[in-house]
Amino acid sequence: MDVICQAKSGMGKTAVFVLSTLQQIEPVSGQVAALVLCHTRELAYQICHEFERFSTYLPDIKVAVFYGGVHIAKHKDILKNECPHIVVGTPGRILALARDKDLSLKNVRHFILDECDKMLESLDMRRDVQEIFKMTPHDKQVMMFSATLSKEIRPVCKRFMQDPMEIYVDDEAKLTLHGLVQHYIKLSELEKNRKLNDLLDALDFNQVVIFVKSVNRAAELNKLLVECNFPSICIHSGMSQEERLMRYKGFKEGHKRILVATDLVGRGIDIERVNIVINYDMPDSADTYLHRVGRAGRFGTKGLAITFVSSASDSDVLNQVQERFEVDIKELPEQIDTSTYMPS
Repeated sequence: MDVICQAKSGMGKTAVFVLSTLQQIEPVSGQVAALVLCHTRELAYQICHEFERFSTYLPDIKVAVFYGGVHIAKHKDILKNECPHIVVGTPGRILALARDKDLSLKNVRHFILDECDKMLESLDMRRDVQEIFKMTPHDKQVMMFSATLSKEIRPVCKRFMQDPMEIYVDDEAKLTLHGLVQHYIKLSELEKNRKLNDLLDALDFNQVVIFVKSVNRAAELNKLLVECNFPSICIHSGMSQEERLMRYKGFKEGHKRILVATDLVGRGIDIERVNIVINYDMPDSADTYLHRVGRAGRFGTKGLAITFVSSASDSDVLNQVQERFEVDIKELPEQIDTSTYMPS
């Protein structure tokens, strides 16, 4: 059965398709039986890790991840000598391997898109997905997942499917994250650094993600935090693939407690120790806000989201968030009860 599923961040969408695929797959040596596509390398890496984690006691099943930024010859070598049963990857690299006939998709039985709206809204990426899709057999299961699926993109999803089972959070208001405390702070652009410094000193946190709007701001803010002796690291699209993944892995393993990031990290990335998200720069839309703050308070645990509001356009986005998700975001009080956002 084909499936379209929209559910809020942290509810276990990844576990659904990982476990259902592992349960159904019948591994045949040298054949790829399942293909998972996602729009960023970090997400691909994470999904591959989840497959490996859940298949610990299924030693016959091999999983591999392929994305750009790694020499393609390395991927061709893996496909030739240790062909995986489950392939996870980004559309560009998967298409390149399939066009070169190194990756055969003729035995694929499970075709999965994670954060599908992000891939299908981008026309270039959609074209790649369509070309990959046509290389797979007609008779297969197609599953698509995302935290946000607009009514406009749903018909596009359905074109890849046959009479799919549709699971939506019907009421957008239900998308707001259970257990997440949300506040805003009005301040000028020049006051942001001092306020951030004060917050990091005052708040209790396991790990915190600070979102900014550009690569330059990520690098500059991280440099400032390190100079102030905060255990900070940054990830942005200006880094090499190896550097990004090494930093992401280090943060996930708890070597640093503060991550400064662009929206690259805003979707689907799952780091369970994160209990505070700070929007140093306001996101550009209500959807992006939802994905960002979804990094805290995952799987129904407590979390805190604080958003800096420094312009009229920032206020507009905050109003859109409140109207769309029917949530009342109040100004950050002088004192905040730690028990409201720290897991006990």
